[in-house]
This record gives sequence, C-alpha cells and structure tokens, in this order.
Amino acid sequence: MTDTIGADSATAVTGEAGTEIRTRLYIGGQERHTAATLDVADPGKPGVIVGRAASATPQDVDDAVAAAKAAYPAWSALSALERAEQMRAALEGIAEARDADAAILSQENGKVRFEAWVDSLVFEIRWNLALMLADEVDTGKVLPVVPGIPVETSVSYQSLGVVTLIVPFNWPIAILGAALPHALLAGNTAIVKPPPSTPLALTRVVQRIAEKLPAGVLNVVTGKDENMSGLISNTDVAKVCFTGSVNGGKRIMEMASKSLTRVTLELGGNDAAVFLEDAILDDTHLDRIYAAVFDTTGQICMNAKRLYVHRSRIDELVEGLSARLDKAVIGYGLDEGTTMGPLHQSAQKAFVEDIIQEAKDAGADVREFGELPGGDLAGGNFLRPAIVVDPDPALRVVTQEQFGPVIPILPFDTEDEAIAAANDTWAGLCGSVWTADVDAANRVGGQLACGYVWVNDHGATRLDLRAPFGGMKQSGFGREQGIEGIRAFQDTRSIAHIDAEALAAQAH
Repeated sequence: MTDTIGADSATAVTGEAGTEIRTRLYIGGQERHTAATLDVADPGKPGVIVGRAASATPQDVDDAVAAAKAAYPAWSALSALERAEQMRAALEGIAEARDADAAILSQENGKVRFEAWVDSLVFEIRWNLALMLADEVDTGKVLPVVPGIPVETSVSYQSLGVVTLIVPFNWPIAILGAALPHALLAGNTAIVKPPPSTPLALTRVVQRIAEKLPAGVLNVVTGKDENMSGLISNTDVAKVCFTGSVNGGKRIMEMASKSLTRVTLELGGNDAAVFLEDAILDDTHLDRIYAAVFDTTGQICMNAKRLYVHRSRIDELVEGLSARLDKAVIGYGLDEGTTMGPLHQSAQKAFVEDIIQEAKDAGADVREFGELPGGDLAGGNFLRPAIVVDPDPALRVVTQEQFGPVIPILPFDTEDEAIAAANDTWAGLCGSVWTADVDAANRVGGQLACGYVWVNDHGATRLDLRAPFGGMKQSGFGREQGIEGIRAFQDTRSIAHIDAEALAAQAH
C-alpha cells in the first residue's frame, strides 16, 4: 500500500508494518512533489523501507524561505491573541491520526509504539501550554521619567521574521513542540526541517497544521542535509533553532555566523544522577531511574548517563536495575510486549558496542541483559542493555554521551566528591539528586552545572513543560518552553518620549 499525506488519502494510512508512506514538501500552502526522494529505512528490519519522503533541491529551500517571508507581514501584524485563536483552530483534530502517526514513527525510528504515541501527545500539550501565554506575548513595560533622565520610554517586543526549526530523530514531534508554537505565537513564520532518517510522521503532523494556517506561515522541507544550507545561510532567515548533537550544533553555528543569524542550540548531554546516602530506593524510585536511563533505548539527550551512588548504596541500586533489566524484552517496536527497540542507526550501535567492549577490556564489571531477537529482525540495530559497575572514570562509557542502553555506576564517599565528579564533564544539560532530605536536594542540586535539575526523578517524561529548558557548556545555549521560550523568538524595541518639562528642569 502507498499513501501520501494529502487530505484525500490520509485516512487510508494504517501505519502498520508493510505500509509504504510517501510525504511531500509543503511550501506556501501547497504540496510540492520532487524528482528525488529519501528512502526511510526500518532500523529493526534490515532491507525494509518504511516509506519515502520528498528530497528538496536548494531551489525548493529558497522557495520555502521566500514563502515564509511573504507571509510574515500579515502574520506578525496580528495580535498574539489573534494568532493564538488561529493556532488553536489549526491544532483541532490532531489526535485523530495519532495512532497512525505513532505506528509510522515506531517503524522509522525504532522506538516502541507507546513512546511514539506519547511523542505526538507531548507536541499537543506543548502547543496548548504555549497558547496559554498569549496574554503575555505583547506585554511590554514603561520606564517613567526620573531625575536626570527626562524621557518616558516604552519597551515592547517584536518578532524576528522567518525562523528555521531543525529537529532530531529521537523525539522529533515532541521536540518540535518545544519551539514551533512559541515561534508562531511570537509572530514569526516558520520552516520545519525534519530529520532525514525519520521525516514521515513529523511531516504528516506539521502539514496537517500548516493546511489550517495562512499560506506560508508554516512550511516543511525534507531532504538531504547538503541541500539544506539555505535554511541557515539565507539572509532572510532571522533565526535557527537546532536540536541535535554537539558537532551538529557547531556546524550550524559556523554556518549562521556568516550572516549573523541568531541560533538556539539544544545539544547533547552527559547527565549525572547523584544518589546520596539517604536516597529512597523503593520500587517506585527504581522504576523512575530505570526509565530515566533506558527509555528510547537510551537515545534521549536528557536521559541519565552517569549514576554517582554513595558507596553504601551501590549494591542496592545495581540489584534494583538488574532486576528490571532481566525483564526487558528486546524486539520490534510495534510488537506487543516489546519494551526496548533497536538503536536508530547502525553506526550508533557500533559505537555503543565499542565503548562497552572498551570497558570490558579495561577490566570493568560489565553486566549485560536480555536476548537479541532473531528471524526477520536478525541483523537489526538491536543491542543488549548493560550496566558497567565502578568503571575507570576515564573510560568513554563515562566521559562521552553513550546514546544507547548502557549506564556506568560509580561510587562516591562524600557529597563534595559527588558534585565535583558530576560537574567534571563537557556537558551541562540536566542532572538529578536522589535524597530524602529537601535541604540536601537543594544544596547539591544548586551546585550542579546544568540547566535543569530533578529531585528524586530524571528524564524527559518528568520534564515540567511550562518551565524554560536548555543547557550550559557544550550542551548549548538559549531556552525553550515557557515565556522565556517565546522571548527567544522576539527582540525588544524601545521608544523614548522626551518630557519637555523634565528636560527644561534638568537644563536649569
């Protein structure tokens, strides 16, 4: 079966294995076919193609920028409340295709069906939370006349123009929801670039929303990265919002520097979870840390990547995680009962295998769990999850972002030692503190050099979607979500009115 995203055929999509999905570009309110397409591979089934996405040319990219630029004056002229009304209507019905979208995303990404379903749900939640801020978007302030300053100055906010939003493969729909509604509500027009390896479900979602907005306000362009430079280097692009790897962020920043295009970078993490001596390690908390490590087969930037555990509690934590890993079912994301799907890319599988082997060769205590699937899944990007107990801190399984189902567990003796070890990294995305003592949680959490800290929890599913989110150090800069996420897509304008009386008094 073959299907395109258009309204006439969308209901025919089942999203189950064997369904071929085709998506197009969406530029200026029109679907656009391309001569070339991207084959979207199934990471769990070697040789299987899930679907095909349009592959844009540089001219298609330029046309998308031009369409967004043409739509900008009318869209930005609306009040935030007027934009919110249109955006609210555009989101209506998004849940109707959620099951089909989730099935497609599971096949192209590899994640289990439920996670793919939540991916779309989080987008909807983030969209609606952004709309709740509409009253604040246009709210400025007035600086009154004061002695020595004979002016009354109005400070207001203005949108930037055309923005490009580039999202990664792991949670593409949900991650887009952290920026797209904020950019549109702020008065910008947008171009969405889905990841080339998982473009299908995201393109479907974005196009259904774009079709209900004025032409050109929202566009989606898929294709090879080498044809996409215009989304960054075109001087009509005011800002680029990128979520992805550190190296990818560096490339984006270098490209944007040539035209001084603004950037927000949400990059990789090497999150530390610190378990103090009084940490609660009952089933509830063990379930939380298990999910924080192994959700999406470890492929989430804000997953816990290093566990620092008070020496007196390390055996307890290792046993708790091991008991849960013993029950892990490694398999195809759409199969009932699967709890852990494949890694998305074969290159990433090879990297994770390499750092696990390095730990073994160094004499670390490496414990692996589960059984690899066979049959038509043999040769897929599946990997047995692993725990590495008390490794040398210099090993790559500790120093680098694993982005896979492996976790190092390292003992500490003092609180200061744990904080120093947690902060001794290139990354600064998230962290967590596990303790029964609120004061200790605030004390340790306040010293972690990262942008977001949980207490007795960790991970994407526990993120407060109202709060600003972003990293420090090489985990990037800029903030998404909340009013801070809207301000990131605005600039300020100051208008000063001379007060003649105050000026005259000052002259005297």
